[in-house]
Amino acid sequence: MKPLRQLRSRTVVLPTRDIDTDQIIPARFLTTTSREGLGKHLFADLRFAPDGQPRDEFPLNRPDTDGCEILVAGNNFGCGSSREHAPWALLDYGIRAVVSTEIADIFRNNSLKNGLVPVVVPPDAHDFLLANPGVEVSLDVERAELRIGDGAAVPFPIDAFARYCLIEGIDQLGFLQQQMDHIEHFEEQRPWTP
Repeated sequence: MKPLRQLRSRTVVLPTRDIDTDQIIPARFLTTTSREGLGKHLFADLRFAPDGQPRDEFPLNRPDTDGCEILVAGNNFGCGSSREHAPWALLDYGIRAVVSTEIADIFRNNSLKNGLVPVVVPPDAHDFLLANPGVEVSLDVERAELRIGDGAAVPFPIDAFARYCLIEGIDQLGFLQQQMDHIEHFEEQRPWTP
């Protein structure tokens, strides 16, 4: 994972509510355990017509959204089945954060474990972002704040451990590996054996 302390980006807006993990990455693309290459299948059934041609009206197909790293999504984003491939596809496409008023719990947890920042904001901030696609925002993971343009900071909830892992660019296994000296010392000093 890449460390993520701060991010400044324009937004791409997908206002549809209840986007589930099968819409994020359809099941037919789950034949891999690799994170690479999934971005080309992100929102495949929404982005592309049955003949494979891009749908001009889909936000990610518009040239003005190239390079946007923050997705503003409708309510209840990431609902449905647990699918780690969903945050993988978003990250592989270049999305580093998803902003909504509600992000499904399992999707949120999978995102945090893989370096994608789920940002839950109040309805007024969300309404502004939905109404202003392409607005530039600043995401500060260290402070757990989203700043819209030059406006006030909007705080968002994030678990302290998840924030630490995002800032350090490590996952849970990486965190444990950082503690190897302490683990080995404990194992050497304990009075009992398993």
